[in-house]
Amino acid sequence: MRILFISSWFPNRLEPTNGNFVQRHAEAVALKHDVEILHTIGNFDQEEVFISDDKVINGIRTLIIYYKNSKNPVQNFIRRMKAYKMGFAKMQKPDLVHANVLHNNMFFAVYLKRKFRIPFVVSEHWTSLQKENLKRTSGNIKKIAKYIAKHADYILPVSENLKHSLRILGIKTPMKVISNVVNTDVFEIKKTEKNKTVRFLHVSSLIPRKRPDKIIETVFKLRKSGYDVALEIGGDGDTESLRKLVREFDAESYIEVFDEITYAEVAEKMQKSDCFILFSDNETQGCVILESYACGKPVIATEVGGVPEFIKPGLGVLIEKANEEQLYSSMKNFVDNTTKFEDPEVLRKFVIDNFSKESIAEQFTEVYESVIRQIKNR
Repeated sequence: MRILFISSWFPNRLEPTNGNFVQRHAEAVALKHDVEILHTIGNFDQEEVFISDDKVINGIRTLIIYYKNSKNPVQNFIRRMKAYKMGFAKMQKPDLVHANVLHNNMFFAVYLKRKFRIPFVVSEHWTSLQKENLKRTSGNIKKIAKYIAKHADYILPVSENLKHSLRILGIKTPMKVISNVVNTDVFEIKKTEKNKTVRFLHVSSLIPRKRPDKIIETVFKLRKSGYDVALEIGGDGDTESLRKLVREFDAESYIEVFDEITYAEVAEKMQKSDCFILFSDNETQGCVILESYACGKPVIATEVGGVPEFIKPGLGVLIEKANEEQLYSSMKNFVDNTTKFEDPEVLRKFVIDNFSKESIAEQFTEVYESVIRQIKNR
C-alpha cells in the first residue's frame, strides 16, 4: 500500500528529536509498504512565507515545509494548512493516511478524507490525553481531539493506559494498542567488561516531570552510604542546572552529565550501563524502557501512565511516583544483587517478539488491511 505519514510532531531542523518515535514508526511500516512523510512547522525566524525541505531520510521521502510563524494563532493555523496542501500536491496519492497525535494539525487528515475519500488512522502518544491529566487539559484541546477521532477509521494508542483514557474522553472510534518501535539493530546486546562500579543510566528530555535532579540526589546518597555506584545522565534539556547540582555535591568523579546525543550513542551508553532509571511523574509508554531491554539491561521505573504494562517480572522493578525512598532502596537492592532479573537474552527476546520493526510493521499492516477491507465492503 501507499502510506502517507503526517504528524503533529516530527524531527526537523528546529526540533531535531521531537516526535522521533513517529519517524521510527514510519521506518517500520516502510519494511512492508511504500511510505512518504509530510510535515509542516512554523518558524519565527524565517523571512519567506514557505520554505520546502524535500529529501530522502533513511530510505523514506520526507517533505517538511516551514511556514513563517507569527503571533497570530489563526494566521499560523491557516498557513499550516496551506503548507500541508502545498506539500500534499507534491506527494503520490496515498491509499491510507497514518496521522499522529489528535492535535489541530490533524484537521488536515479530516480534510483529505472528505475531499479525496482517503481513510486515515491515528497513532496517539500525547500525555495531555491521559486520564490523570484530562482535568488540566483545556476543553478546546479535548474537543478537537474528539472531533478528529470521530472521523478517523482507527485510533492506535501506544499503551492500554492511553486507550482507556481516550475512552474516558468519550472517543468511540475502534482502537488497537500498537506500541512505539525499537530499532533492535541499533539497540542490541554487546558483551562488555563487567563493571566493578555499578553504573546507572538516565536519558530523557530532562523536563521537570522526569525528575532528573532526584536521580542525581539518590546516587549521591548511595555513594555517601558507601555504595560503589556511578551515574550517566543527560539528554536534550537543561543540562547546565544538573551540572551545577553535581558540582554542589562534589560528585563529578562518579556522576557524568551529557548533552543531546544520537540514537546510536544512547544504545552505546545502555550497553555499557548496568541498569536504566526512569523516575518520571508521567509517561504514555517510555520508549527507553524497551530500548534498555533490547540491550539486555533491566529497568527501575515509576508506576505511572503506561509504564506498568512494560515492566514485567524479571525485567524491571516498579516504584511509586515521586517516592525517593523507594528509588533509593530499589537501586540499593540492585547493587546488593537482592533483586533477581532474567538473563539479558530474555529481556531482548521480549522486545523482538513485540516491539521490533518487523513486529510493529505487521501490527500496523493488519489495521491498514482491515480499514481498506471495510471501505471496499461498504
